[in-house]
Amino acid sequence: MKQTERIMQYEALFDEASEAVKELEKAIANWREAQEKIAALDAYYRREWRSDFEADEAGKLPADLKRGVLSEDGLYDLLEENAELIRKLNEE
Repeated sequence: MKQTERIMQYEALFDEASEAVKELEKAIANWREAQEKIAALDAYYRREWRSDFEADEAGKLPADLKRGVLSEDGLYDLLEENAELIRKLNEE
């Protein structure tokens, strides 16, 4: 491989790696900022979610109300995925 080809190859790797690192830095910053929101969701899940879920099941909530947070697995899965990420980050 010629010197210029080698430099071009590594330049492409450098560009890709630099972009990946920047994207990860942004994702980590966003995730850290979301931790307060996740803590609030966790508190909601532990204290009030069940009564809201039951009200929805009983048809007591407006039909046009967005209710993703009330799905049986959605909120729980989010909290578990977040906890798993924390475990993974603490391992490294």
